[in-house]
Amino acid sequence: MPDQDPTPRTAASSRPLTARRITRAEHGRFLAEHPEASFLQNPQWPGVKIDWRGDSVGFYDGETLRATALVLFRRLPIPVPVLKNRSLAYIAEGPVFDRTGGDSSVQLESVLAPLVQYLKSRGAFLVRIGLPGVVNRWDGAEVRRALAAGEHRSVTQLEPIHTAPEAEDVRARLTALGWRAPAESEDFEAGQPQFQARIPLQPELDVPGPDGTPVEPNKNGESPALEAALNRMDSTSRRQTRKSTRSELTVTVGTAEDLPAWQSLYEETASRDGFTGRPLSYFQRMFSELNAGGPEETAADTECTLYLAHHGDQLLAAAIYVRQAQFGWYVYGASSSEERKRYAPRALQLRQIQDSLAAGCTWFDLGGMSPSLDPEYELAGLTRFKTTMGADVIQTYGEWDYPVNRPLAAAFNLYMARRG
Repeated sequence: MPDQDPTPRTAASSRPLTARRITRAEHGRFLAEHPEASFLQNPQWPGVKIDWRGDSVGFYDGETLRATALVLFRRLPIPVPVLKNRSLAYIAEGPVFDRTGGDSSVQLESVLAPLVQYLKSRGAFLVRIGLPGVVNRWDGAEVRRALAAGEHRSVTQLEPIHTAPEAEDVRARLTALGWRAPAESEDFEAGQPQFQARIPLQPELDVPGPDGTPVEPNKNGESPALEAALNRMDSTSRRQTRKSTRSELTVTVGTAEDLPAWQSLYEETASRDGFTGRPLSYFQRMFSELNAGGPEETAADTECTLYLAHHGDQLLAAAIYVRQAQFGWYVYGASSSEERKRYAPRALQLRQIQDSLAAGCTWFDLGGMSPSLDPEYELAGLTRFKTTMGADVIQTYGEWDYPVNRPLAAAFNLYMARRG
């Protein structure tokens, strides 16, 4: 998320808030006013995560809605009668509230205290939040150089280009409220990774000047904003990306009818790369739910797009992209082993950057990564790839736990640790 304080202290922020359920329409309208919010807080998201039960929760100052949280509930997978109706309550990239420091801002305590009480009344034994906000940001090129040198253990040993001045205060306040910090790990966590790769975008470079002078493309036909994004890549990625535009590829936007073709290529990719993929039904729900916002449910200007890259009749690459307000996310990708020199995945990455810029996005998110800088570590290749694409490394606050019922929370964490 943007380099902003998620919990500024202002005179207006100290009033106690009241938590209660809200409709999806109310939730969507609130998110439409907060363009920094993640699609994981979209009220349509529970329609994708059908193994979870979703609640939209609003936090009110009198009759004024000040904050929202999409809560996903998951029951313990243990058939013990005493645990009936007890659930993990999970809030990814939330709660969402005003971060500007103005009159509508609220303090962290004003949201989290009523949140815990509300979720306790709903049977939660453990509350887990991934509080939005950036703690540190490292230059991707510097991370890439450090990874090649192998002289550092972790990205946290490098000098960040930005550190949130309020980060230590936020962590101290969370601890004082009884929340438990995430453990340090080189692996991906079970929820949202604490370290993420994001490409900063500059859509304002394509805005004509005050005299209406049109934006002039460079010799490659690229607008200033796109040129800036490409210049963030290393030379190999930039060359391959530009070559993909001359590789006789046809890039199209797919429909729901194209999802089976996506799934076939995705399963091929999963088999080749050794990961367990999701079923077709998951992507069908994702495509349907995130494109379902209408006049009565303004789901924060959200869209889910399927991109396809063909050479003739052969599908060489596909990608699923989500945009919500000022953020674009490269969520899933798949590619064929055929015609690799046409760089079809690069063509789709370029298209996503172009569409993010056209929508006015300030960030293009490439997903999670490991903080390890060991060049032999199994996830090092992912870090190398994402930074060569021009991404900086972002450290978030991570996912914090509040154990409503300490024995049950301890049992759950032990179960998850053993499950791996």
